[in-house]
Amino acid sequence: MSSNPVAESVAALLPRAKAELAELVAFKSVADFAQFPKSESEGAANWVADALRAEGFTDVAVLDTPDGTQSVYGYLPGPEGAKTVLLYAHYDVQPPLDEAAWTTPPFELTERDGRWYGRGAADCKGGVIMHLLALRALKANGGVPVNVKVIAEGSEEMGTGGLERYAEQHPELLTADAIVIGDTGNFRVGLPTVTTTLRGMAMVRIQIDTLRGNLHSGQFGGAAPDALAALIRVLDSLRAEDGSTTVDGFAPESRWEGLEYDEEQFRADAKVLDGVGLIGDGSVADRIWSRPAVTVLGIDCPPVVGATPSVQAGARALVSLRVPPGVDAAEAGKLLQAHLEAHTPWGARVRTEVVGQGQPFRADTTSPAYLAMADAMAVAYPDETMQYAGQGGSIPLCNTLAGLYPQAEILLIGLSEPEAQIHAVNESVSPEELERLSVAEALFLRNYAAG
Repeated sequence: MSSNPVAESVAALLPRAKAELAELVAFKSVADFAQFPKSESEGAANWVADALRAEGFTDVAVLDTPDGTQSVYGYLPGPEGAKTVLLYAHYDVQPPLDEAAWTTPPFELTERDGRWYGRGAADCKGGVIMHLLALRALKANGGVPVNVKVIAEGSEEMGTGGLERYAEQHPELLTADAIVIGDTGNFRVGLPTVTTTLRGMAMVRIQIDTLRGNLHSGQFGGAAPDALAALIRVLDSLRAEDGSTTVDGFAPESRWEGLEYDEEQFRADAKVLDGVGLIGDGSVADRIWSRPAVTVLGIDCPPVVGATPSVQAGARALVSLRVPPGVDAAEAGKLLQAHLEAHTPWGARVRTEVVGQGQPFRADTTSPAYLAMADAMAVAYPDETMQYAGQGGSIPLCNTLAGLYPQAEILLIGLSEPEAQIHAVNESVSPEELERLSVAEALFLRNYAAG
């Protein structure tokens, strides 16, 4: 990185940032209170609130949102007449999955091979720290030239919509001229990237019942309808032979226009086993950024260990459908429900329920904010040009903010590049990316104020 006072300040602040990220990662802030204590999420929320107060934020509040979780808000006034920028991140995290599979404990930030490991290190507690670093660097170099609002969400990973509904009920709270969503990532380490599209999501739970109770498979198997077998047939109907998603009435064939994703690089990033083919057709970018994708997230059925020779009376699954930009997630969810019900065999009883939903998003890349970010990225990454990429994941708040504040310019950056392995075991963050993106965000705020 070229010599720059802001960059020098960020570099000097990095050890403090590591210590703070370790404190934040230590909270087991999974917003599924059937699995993790609510006090862990409340502790993380209070940590963020205290950090904002320490930086001079006024009107800091821990907001109780309609889904039973908390989001943290703070306002830092800038010069009179200055523009207002909203900085977003979330402090809730995915469950650690199999803790025994982690090389080091998931809720202890651990440095290894030049990266910092821990659940939420990149997604998205690192985003909270990135915002703090950027603001501290500006304060050390003449001050923050814009009004800053920060919102740290407490249930983004669960998709339960608490902050979206709260924002709709209090539309004045998050109004801003520009919004920086710190929850995406560079296409690869060292390549500055803004995310311009997000797929939405519809999550559906399906329950299939065929019998009043389980039966002996030797005595009744072959004639008694097996609910688990029926469920397997239904789930199989969601894919074509090549693995493409097939939901009746829903077949957008969009093409991605922009940065391409080399197939071999994708295989390496996704850690696809040798000899195993990719699924779907079209380019990799088409498949992961512009087209629907169905995933079976979980199935309730007997585990192999301890299984008995029984015909199953009931079975259920949780199915996620990623929805490309230009498609309404609510309509996609209805189509998924209708497909599951129509493909249930043998007259089995079937119930479906939409349990999560988020709309897709497409940004306006011609706005002045994008020019300000490109100039900032050029300093933070002097040997690279800022790229535009899509992201297959969902950030439901984006569309809520775009609807509430149609004049606001929305940019998406973050720390979740492929090596971060977000949502998987051994999630990590690159400290170099944290440093460079913090510099970029600080310089963006300065550029945007002057524009």
